[in-house]
Order: sequence, then structure tokens, then C-alpha cells
Amino acid sequence: MATTATFVPRHLPLRLPRVCVAVTASNAADMIAKAEALARDNPFIEFRLDYIRQPGSALPRLRRFLEYHPEVLAIGTCRRAASGGKFRGSVAAEADILVKAAAVGCQLLDLELQSAVAMKPKDLQRVRHAAALILSSHDFRATRKLEETFRKMTAFPADFYKIVSTATHLADNVTLMKFLEEKSHQRSVIGVCMGEQGIISRVLGVRAGSAFTFAAATPGEETAPGQVDSRTLRDVYRIEQVENSTRVYGVAGDPIEHSLSPAMMNAAFRRETVNAVYLALHAKSLADLMACVRQIPIHGLSITMPYKQEIIKHLHNIEPLANKIGAVNTVIRAQDGKLYGFNTDVAGIVRPLEQRLPLKGAKVLVLGAGGAARAAVFGLKERGAEVFIVNRSSSAGQKLAKKAKSKFLTQSQMRKLQFDAIINATPVGMGSGKQSPLKEKEINARFLFDLVYVPAETRLMKLARARGLQVIPGSEMFVQQGARQFEIWTGKPAPVEEMQRIVTMALQAPKK
Repeated sequence: MATTATFVPRHLPLRLPRVCVAVTASNAADMIAKAEALARDNPFIEFRLDYIRQPGSALPRLRRFLEYHPEVLAIGTCRRAASGGKFRGSVAAEADILVKAAAVGCQLLDLELQSAVAMKPKDLQRVRHAAALILSSHDFRATRKLEETFRKMTAFPADFYKIVSTATHLADNVTLMKFLEEKSHQRSVIGVCMGEQGIISRVLGVRAGSAFTFAAATPGEETAPGQVDSRTLRDVYRIEQVENSTRVYGVAGDPIEHSLSPAMMNAAFRRETVNAVYLALHAKSLADLMACVRQIPIHGLSITMPYKQEIIKHLHNIEPLANKIGAVNTVIRAQDGKLYGFNTDVAGIVRPLEQRLPLKGAKVLVLGAGGAARAAVFGLKERGAEVFIVNRSSSAGQKLAKKAKSKFLTQSQMRKLQFDAIINATPVGMGSGKQSPLKEKEINARFLFDLVYVPAETRLMKLARARGLQVIPGSEMFVQQGARQFEIWTGKPAPVEEMQRIVTMALQAPKK
């Protein structure tokens, strides 16, 4: 195969794009087809040749693709299985593939440190002179020994040094980003933390000094744990606009993987041209979260379970209503660095109801006595509503009713009364569950507000519609509590319609 006859080498641009999309496929035709689909919007592409059983067979197609797309900046990678890739050939065979990849047009080559150490000097020299060299090191277990690894790497001349670790804690992102800030003044470095907890480094690493970051072509095609797809990095996190002055916000909890908050809040920031980014922070401990809040620093947080009560002791002060409820779901960092807490679940419940009926004197039944129920009860009492509570555990229900100066009802007492609105503040009906907290004949009200928003149409909502009630979906509560958070953080009115549109689209999207 003649790979060097006519190709004129292309030089690296002075400024690299921030996102390189990794393309994988089991055969050359599929790999090039995927690259064709990406080229216009994502002209920086890594070709993972190790995913093809015979990587050399892809080179003629790759040559034609790169000749047809002179705008594409290409990385050739053929990572060996011993280094976390899929290529099972020798280091000499790896060197041969990489040199040929450069000959057909790849401006950069990615070589693992392990291979560089094992490679014969003449083979390493061939790779080094074939194209710009990215020397890589991957740690699939932890974030550790960064300095030691970097010293080993810089013993080999390279154009870029890429260190990839695994985040087992949120604070590992801080460790890596501090490393990037220090080393980027000396060398061209690339750094990222793998794993679900590494999202911070994937978005903020570029402002800490990483030359660029990597993304998956589409969800499900990740080449490393926790890798984000390119569309999400660009459209949701707006990585091209992230800079030193970009404020960082996030939703923190355990678990957090399926939260709709990042999509909703980043859309709100984009609509209102707020220079901010909002991340999903999987905090396995509150201490880990607080370390990140202080060191990144994070300007605001949405707090979910299980930290709504526990975080209060870390705050300088909280609003009186949050104190009554005994829970905080919103934190803001003031200019003096102190942290203040709010509960916007109240706004999430009260606002949708206020848009439909006057709350003063309204008879409202709240199902449950947990955090959401407490927000509903105290928020409604502040608006002058007459509040009734029904709960499976009568002791918890009675305790809440006494504290909020409301009325606790038994199930039989509830059936005899008519309400203006019923609020389901229990998790019954969530997910794929087909249960309802009430039977059809017990739904005696004008309005039914189900705070459960997954699924978008719960069994309780269906029963209420069958009885002719006006139904308020749980997504409205989710959007309105987020809107209030946006207002607290930015001082601007929230783009509620845009936030609702994003959430509705996410809930209607087919499940992957």
C-alpha cells in the first residue's frame, strides 16, 4: 500500500478547537461514515483505529476522507489493549500504524506512555517525526501521582502531554485542574478526569489550561468512562464560551445522573446571556462537595437528596422560611464568600397554584410529610391557605400539622371533605410505578397537583383527569423552583417558558 506518494502534510492551526470528537467503529466504512456526519460541526476528530480489527485496512478510506475535508484536524490513535485500548498487536506494529496514519493526513498521533517506554528508539523516533505527538497516560482507578507521571512523560519529547485520571471524588477534579494550571505554563498539556464524577474537569479543564478536551460522537459511543457527547458539551455546557470569568453553578446530590437541571439551567443562562455554566455534581459526601465549593469556587448550588438538611450547618445563614421547613435546596455564594441558603421548593409549589386560583382561604390537601410536603404546607400557610395533611405515618403527619398550625386528617375523614386543590408530595407513582396515593373516589377537588414529574403522566393524574379535575403536572413545580433559583443567583427574571420547553422536551424524549 503506497501511503506517501502524493499527500502534502498539513500543519496544526495556531489555535486548536476546544473539543476533539472520538470516532469509533468496527470497520473502516462505518468509521468514515461517522466522520462524514461530524466533519462540518466538529472538524477536530480522533480516529480510534484500534477499534478496527485490522487498523491498516482503514487507511486508504481515511486518506480519501482527509483529502476531501482539508478543514478536518485529525488525531490518529491505535491504543494497545495493555493501555486500555483494543489493539492487540506489538508496539512495533502500533508504531507502524501510527506512522502510516500520519502519511495519509493525520496531523497528530496519540501514543501511550507505556508504548513509548517499550518501543525501540528507532520506532519511537519514526512516530515522533511523522506528525505532532500527543504522549498519553491513563489511570483507570484514581487521581494520583500526577507529578511523578508527568516527570516520566517529559523524559520523552512530545508536542502535547495528556494525563487522564479517574475521579473517585469531586475533589479529584480540583487536583487535576490545579495540576493543569501549573503545568500549562511550561508545556502544552491535556487533562481530564474519567468517571461520572469527572464532569467538572471535562467542562472546566479547558479554562484551567488543557489544550482541548475529548467528547463522544453520540451518547453510547464513549471511549472513556464519563465521557460527554459533543452536542451536550457544545450546546448544553457551551464549552466554547467557558472562560476564567465564567461563573460555576451546579446541582449536587447522590445520585444525580438523570437530573434535568443542567439542561434546564444552562438553557436559561444561554437565553439571558449570563456568563455561567451549570454542572451535575455527584457528591458521595457533603465534605467532598464543600471542598469543591470552596476551591473552584462554585457560586451557587441546587441541593437535592440526601443533603437538603445536612448542608445547613455549612451555611452562614438561611432564610426564615427555609428554617421553618428545616431544609435548603438552594445555596448562593455572596461577594464576601459566605454561603446563604434558601428553599425554592416553596416557589415551585405555590407559583403554579397561584396562577390558577387565589390561595387565601383555599382548602388544600397535602399528601405526605417529607421535605416536599413541608415546603408545600409552610408555603401555603404563608399565603393564607387552609391546609390539611394526610400521611401514611400518622405520627409524622400530626407532628407536621402541629408545627405548621394545620389540620391532620385520617383517610376516612379526608373522604368526606371537598378541597380546592390536592397536592401529591409523596414519591408514590414515580418511575415505572403504576400506583396512586389515592383511589379515584378519594380525589375530591378542583385541581390535582402531582409533584412527581417522571413519568410525565402518573396514574394519579390519569384518575384525576377521568374525574374532570384540572391537572397540574410535576414538571411545573420543577421548572418554577428552578426559575426562583435562577432569580436568586442572577437577579434577573427567569425565562420560564424556555425552561419549561427544555424540560418538556426532555421528558418526552424516548428513553435510551
